[in-house]
Amino acid sequence: MLPANRLDAIVARFKRAEAELSANPERGRFVQLSREYAELKPVVEAVNAYRKAEADLEEVKALLDDPSTDSDMRDVASDEKRALAGRIETLEQELRVALLPKDAADERDVILEVRAGTGGDEASLFAGDLFRMYERYAALQGWKVEVISASEGTVGGYKEVVAAVRGQGVYAKLKYESGVHRVQRVPDTETSGRIHTSAATVAVLPEAGEVDVDIDEADLRIDVFRASGAGGQHVNKTESAVRITHLPSGIVVGVQDERSQHKNKARAMELLRTKLYDQERTRLDSERAAERKGMVGSGDRSQRIRTYNYPQGRVSDHRINLTLHKLPQVMEGVALGEVIDALVAHRQAELLAAEESV
Repeated sequence: MLPANRLDAIVARFKRAEAELSANPERGRFVQLSREYAELKPVVEAVNAYRKAEADLEEVKALLDDPSTDSDMRDVASDEKRALAGRIETLEQELRVALLPKDAADERDVILEVRAGTGGDEASLFAGDLFRMYERYAALQGWKVEVISASEGTVGGYKEVVAAVRGQGVYAKLKYESGVHRVQRVPDTETSGRIHTSAATVAVLPEAGEVDVDIDEADLRIDVFRASGAGGQHVNKTESAVRITHLPSGIVVGVQDERSQHKNKARAMELLRTKLYDQERTRLDSERAAERKGMVGSGDRSQRIRTYNYPQGRVSDHRINLTLHKLPQVMEGVALGEVIDALVAHRQAELLAAEESV
């Protein structure tokens, strides 16, 4: 049975956040309260359902304990008691999962970066395939994908592509995609039918807002220059491209997709905030590494996390020993959810086991 005082404290926190939100707080506090409200609402709904089921069970027990209850009603009450006991067990497990520690960034939008790794042109083609997989998966989730910058490969695909993915709970699902993805297949240019192995790296960074990262303008060096590559004569004749260097950290970001220098600068600042936010999260994560051994999706990008084997039509996630013989469906984004859901479930099981061992 879950401790009542813990459930009471959660309900009280939710009511305080609700009341404070209705009082129109200043912008920074409003953002903070909105996140807290959104995080607590499903938990409070689960608490209410759990407590209602418990109250219904007590009523049924009282009916069975009452000597005046006739036999027909007793039979009905006995069936109801068994059904409620099962429902309470299910609700309690769901509530335990809902009460697990949350990643503060789970509800955030993300910056998705896909880069070709080892394998030359085939790696660029694979990076393109991965990015399209994420675009299709995002569409199925009702998310929006906006390309921020892209460098195309010589025969197609991407050497590098950076995009913003926006929607509900984006980071909660896509965070497990950070790492090295490996592909095994016969390239179109291979005449002997030999299987090649190449790789691409994926980085998923929770998007930072202005309230998360305070950037001092004095710490920035901003360079403007003419855009290169595709974009038309107008783009190449004006200094619309923007490169920002954050001097304390050495982080450099550049955007040249828009014709407007102002828009490119705004996008570059958005990218810089996200990278600084991710840097701080990584620093804090490394400090807590001893407490998070074996964490799935820890963001260790040197680790090979998944293999896509085309001859065998399979996708294998090495972190949880999961293999699906659904490679076409995964690349279409349809079955990618099965892999991500398995990673989420595995992480929840780890957290529950850790709580129970305390």
